[in-house]
Amino acid sequence: MKKNFLKSSVENASLNILLQIAFRCLTFVINAFVLRHVSQNEIGITNVRLLLLESTILFLSREAFRRACLTDTLHHNWLKVINLIWFSVPLCATICGICGFIWLRLLSQPDITVTTYYEFGVWSILISCIIELCCEQLYIVAQAFLFVKLQVVLEIINIAVRTIVYTTMVLYWNGQNAVLAFSFAQLASVIAYTMSFYVYFWYYTKKNKKDFPFKSMWEFFPNFTGKKWSECVDFSLLMLLWSFLKQGFMKQLLTDGERYVMTFFNTLQFDQQGVYDVVNNLGSLAARFLFKPVETAAYFYFSQLVQREVPIQTQIKQDSNRIKEAASVLECLLRVNSSIGLIALSFGQAYAKLALFIYGGSTLATGIGPVLLQMHCLAILFLAVNGITECYAAATMNVAELNKKNIMKKTNLHIF
Repeated sequence: MKKNFLKSSVENASLNILLQIAFRCLTFVINAFVLRHVSQNEIGITNVRLLLLESTILFLSREAFRRACLTDTLHHNWLKVINLIWFSVPLCATICGICGFIWLRLLSQPDITVTTYYEFGVWSILISCIIELCCEQLYIVAQAFLFVKLQVVLEIINIAVRTIVYTTMVLYWNGQNAVLAFSFAQLASVIAYTMSFYVYFWYYTKKNKKDFPFKSMWEFFPNFTGKKWSECVDFSLLMLLWSFLKQGFMKQLLTDGERYVMTFFNTLQFDQQGVYDVVNNLGSLAARFLFKPVETAAYFYFSQLVQREVPIQTQIKQDSNRIKEAASVLECLLRVNSSIGLIALSFGQAYAKLALFIYGGSTLATGIGPVLLQMHCLAILFLAVNGITECYAAATMNVAELNKKNIMKKTNLHIF
């Protein structure tokens, strides 16, 4: 079973990387074309203001559930796990209400000469986040039972629908109403993604696989009827979930800190935010299509091999080969990621201006853009190492250690 976890994790990471490279090449070309038709103000609104809203809601609503519920999946009572996962939906709705009020009532609104569809854009994000959380239990089950190809196909559907709808509408309107096009693309892609999940598992449960614990689609929905709470929810996972939730607020703040500063303190105009986002997209290519798939697969792999609540010395005595394998994989991942980070740092300093010119034309290649991209290339090296080490720590720490880590992050955040 250990070899299956390793094989599946490698396959998952490989397919995701190939998918990301293929689709990023496609979207790179399309975005380079669209950038010449859409105003930088609307790019700033959609790619900074609205996508920050989406990333905030989704990260706070689901990241803790994914990390907690993908721990030691071989010993799960899936009835309790499914019930626990569905708590993410009311949590998401609550966060949507708070964030929606902030984005619509407290933050500065775009001028009507830029767009009249900002409010519709915010509502499209709020609705799409709730819809996406309604298939979260299917995502976690797919991860736990190694449905690698399914996740890749659904990611293709998500990106393809979003890109096709957005590009088609932007070109149809001659570069006008980009915020409206973005909103429709957001809703269409999430609906297609969610429906594809349900259709696949409806078909799969009809096969009555012996090694698959779900025999009908109704078992993917919460069931609290006539039972005590102890029989409905796994309280050990609930404690782990709470630790990840507390950690999530700080992690999200640190991850998108610069976007929060731009959004809440109006340090940059929307057109300047648009330039920043284009530079950030180029600078974070490696993090998105190389590091993120590797970290996702590595987290699942480490969480299955290393037991959280058992001291590492005890695990070495019980099965030293398993721990050696995990350590060896961690070492290899650190070496590979570090090499990628060093390559990005070396070439980024020399070719930052050329990359921006190819991507967005002479407007982006002049001014502060190349300097920002060079700084991003330096950050890639730190992201390469930090991502894997944090992934290993999150996958193997027990609840007490996670709480200590949260305290350390709070201290660092206050110092910052």
